[in-house]
Amino acid sequence: MAIDRQATGLTIIRIALGVFFLFEGLNKYRWLMDASILAGRFSHWLAEAAAGSPSHWYLEHVAIPGTAVFARLVPLGEIAAGLALIAGVWTSLAAFLAFMMVLNIHVASGALFTYAILTNGYGLPVLGATLGLAFGGVRLPLSVRR
Repeated sequence: MAIDRQATGLTIIRIALGVFFLFEGLNKYRWLMDASILAGRFSHWLAEAAAGSPSHWYLEHVAIPGTAVFARLVPLGEIAAGLALIAGVWTSLAAFLAFMMVLNIHVASGALFTYAILTNGYGLPVLGATLGLAFGGVRLPLSVRR
């Protein structure tokens, strides 16, 4: 029996990203009861963002008004995406939602618009891997749902 190397490689990425998102979400468990933790981070990013920048607009119009909701959605979304990726359940959907969460954080922080996105381990590697799984993560080995 021949091993499908591409599917095996994507499976390794899927499981590794799943563990990453699971522990990122677990690390944010305090946000569920205290949205001020996330509000403080948003305020810091807003103070650093240049007026008129996409990050400044996003923080003022989307992120800060939605802090109470995002403080609950982000940890729960990361935990759910992590578990789904580890188990191989709805891999493409879980990876796409994880991609959108990471993209939103990078827009809010302003990192998406800097050179640092290319060198930060939370940046391009996570965005690229989640987007790759969103498109190619169907019927992978070791998946509950194939």
